Amino acid sequence: MAELGKKYCVYCLAEVSPLRFRCTECQDIELCPECFSAGAEIGHHRRYHGYQLVDGGRFTLWGPEAEGGWTSREEQLLLDAIEQFGFGNWEDMAAHVGASRTPQEVMEHYVSMYIHGNLGKACIPDTIPNRVTDHTCPSGGPLSPSLTTPLPPLDISVAEQQQLGYMPLRDDYEIEYDQDAETLISGLSVNYDDDDVEIELKRAHVDMYVRKLKERQRRKNIARDYNLVPAFLGRDKKDKERTLKRKITKEEKELRLKLRPLYQFMSCREFDDLFENMHKEKMLRAKIRELQRYRRNGITKMEESAEYEAARHKREKRKENKSLVGAKRGKEDGKDGDFAAIEHLPGFELLSDREKALCSSVNLSPARYVTVKTIIIKDHLQKRQGIPSKSRLPSYLDKVLKKRILNFLTESGWISRDAS
Repeated sequence: MAELGKKYCVYCLAEVSPLRFRCTECQDIELCPECFSAGAEIGHHRRYHGYQLVDGGRFTLWGPEAEGGWTSREEQLLLDAIEQFGFGNWEDMAAHVGASRTPQEVMEHYVSMYIHGNLGKACIPDTIPNRVTDHTCPSGGPLSPSLTTPLPPLDISVAEQQQLGYMPLRDDYEIEYDQDAETLISGLSVNYDDDDVEIELKRAHVDMYVRKLKERQRRKNIARDYNLVPAFLGRDKKDKERTLKRKITKEEKELRLKLRPLYQFMSCREFDDLFENMHKEKMLRAKIRELQRYRRNGITKMEESAEYEAARHKREKRKENKSLVGAKRGKEDGKDGDFAAIEHLPGFELLSDREKALCSSVNLSPARYVTVKTIIIKDHLQKRQGIPSKSRLPSYLDKVLKKRILNFLTESGWISRDAS
């Protein structure tokens, strides 16, 4: 009788009592799981026919050696529970699986089989691709701290805080921008009998208040970025004297004035960093030119460059000494010969040695030269100040003589080259 109760696969004749697949279109066709998965066909039965799972899942998925003896029906209920209640709700999951399973057993079975077992190893990769990085933590990520994190308080003394009405712990002032902005929402209240128009009106009030808060914060940020508070307190000059260790040249001052329109696009620190980097670039270019000069002279080591510089300074000193000796001799000779024609004329003692040589070479009296020099320098200063001037040079000054005097004054630094 026991043999009569057993079921066999119609294709391989293996016993299929624990689990079998019955065809819903063919009569008396029952297959074992192996033949069904291989797509076995026999008689009028085809692999695409509908099927029915017989024996409701009393077999085990992990084999008889698996711990706990979980049947396939319990496994199906466990997967349904994890989808419905979520990972960690073991008590609700145990109640869903059945009274025979405790929450501890449900947790251990799921972790051991579906996470740390072969199925978990095959489905869960070691490194998750395209994983989203959490930037909300205050200590990690380029976007942290968040935009709502307050800025550090201003570094000012207690007396300066009282002068400004500044409250460092709140980073607020006693008198803020648009001091009456809070009146927009101070009288608002939400009532259940409000109609749609009243609700939208209250939302509009809140929106206006938020815009005023944003404008207030924007002005605070501008004051921080451009160091307006230290400038108001008169501390910016002292800070600049401390930070700027090097002396600012005249060319850099003029360049700062020309680039003043960039102030509206850059903060004070960024603007100072720009000129500091430009100064570094200038120094690097000078150093590169110096190294290239060393290389042209056959110097390949820094030790040799020191010897080369020492020898160069000696040569230059010798040249200066020779030029000084020649100048002294020229002065003595000039007094006796070159300046003899004009040394007794009025205004001779007012001229320098170079001016004496110029007047002697062009045969111009010192008094006339002083007059022409005064007129040219006066016209130059008026042009620089934007005052229209009409040059009235003496009639004895021709074009050649005027050009020569202008070149002399330009080389001596009395007037600029653009004016000449």
